[in-house]
Amino acid sequence: MTILADLLSTVFDRRHRSLPDSDTAKRPIEDMALDLVGEKGELSGLQLAGQILSSFMARDDGGKLAFLTHIATQLNLDPESVRSTLDAYEAQPSRASYRAFMTASEPRRQELIRRLNSYPGATGALVRMRADLLRLGHGTPELEALDLDFRHLLSSWFNRGFLVLRPISWESPAHILEKIIAYEAVHAIDSWDDLRRRLEPRDRRCFAFFHPAMPDEPLIFVEVALTQGVPGSIQKLLSDANETLPEEKADTAVFYSISNCQSGLAGISFGNSLIKQVAADLSAELPGLKTFVTLSPIPGLVTWAETAGVEMPASDPDAMQALAAHYLVNVRRSDGAPLDPVARFHLGNGAILHAVHAEADTSPKGRTQSGGTMVNYLYDLERVAQNHEAFVTDRTVAACDPVRKLAQSAKLPTE
Repeated sequence: MTILADLLSTVFDRRHRSLPDSDTAKRPIEDMALDLVGEKGELSGLQLAGQILSSFMARDDGGKLAFLTHIATQLNLDPESVRSTLDAYEAQPSRASYRAFMTASEPRRQELIRRLNSYPGATGALVRMRADLLRLGHGTPELEALDLDFRHLLSSWFNRGFLVLRPISWESPAHILEKIIAYEAVHAIDSWDDLRRRLEPRDRRCFAFFHPAMPDEPLIFVEVALTQGVPGSIQKLLSDANETLPEEKADTAVFYSISNCQSGLAGISFGNSLIKQVAADLSAELPGLKTFVTLSPIPGLVTWAETAGVEMPASDPDAMQALAAHYLVNVRRSDGAPLDPVARFHLGNGAILHAVHAEADTSPKGRTQSGGTMVNYLYDLERVAQNHEAFVTDRTVAACDPVRKLAQSAKLPTE
């Protein structure tokens, strides 16, 4: 962590204080929201912001939905004002006419969210508010529009330039370790002993992004194993029977689990920056590392096979391996991107489909979602940018020749 990041964390820690008790709000929360948008005084505005956030957090789902619907509809755009100011700017472009158009084209609810965020410690509360919005507002047009405002602002506030990369070790504070256990979304951490096996040995690493306004809340974290060669089994990689590999003898860094921690930051991507930053840092620390790969699940394989009427050859590892390769290389969404969400993530980051493994995840979850198959995505740091551009521009799936040949060998039902 840089000195600047330490200073930022210290500043935000000092600014942080708890929200006021919800019973300090004597007026309806909807009225206070309207007052806050028009509030001119900084101190009174801060008080209103704290009371609104506290009152919202204390509400049940019905109350939260009512407030979100209120600000979505009552603090929305005025279409007539947008049209008239745009016409005025088109007729006579100027600083004043452009400012008028900018003001009219931004819904007042964006300014409400900004003013709420002025209260110390409010950023985390707003992330949780968006989590409620995503949970309660799905399928409701005005609430989905409100989410675009949240997403626009949070994308700016959680810009990569504000994020702090921190190593997580067995010596990290207990409250952080508890959250790593709780937020692990790929391979469940069953106990403190299990966590210790993933953090304490010299051939294990864990890194997380934090935001200075939420210093005790990891945003996303990645777990890394240092190995000799590319692994093809998550059970073997995580086995407690493994001997610790001296880090200087490792030639491969394996990213075997990436977990997003904050549901209120869904759709705001940190993973691509995290992997590339960790790979660069590890490369600088351990010059012997030459290969950076994932050992990733294929979560959509079984669902696709069931939908497409493809029989899963569970008893034939070679056939399973070929079917998984076909799915990753050839099965696409309507927009041309891979159907599998993990494939979209890594290939969109510029990774390469490197190898597919059968019997790689024999856990019940692994069997259920992918028939036990897993995949290595290779991060060739010299080709990442080129692969990313090809994927974004032409939906090109970067894959090594053995994977492409494997995909061609898959036995599929004839039309």
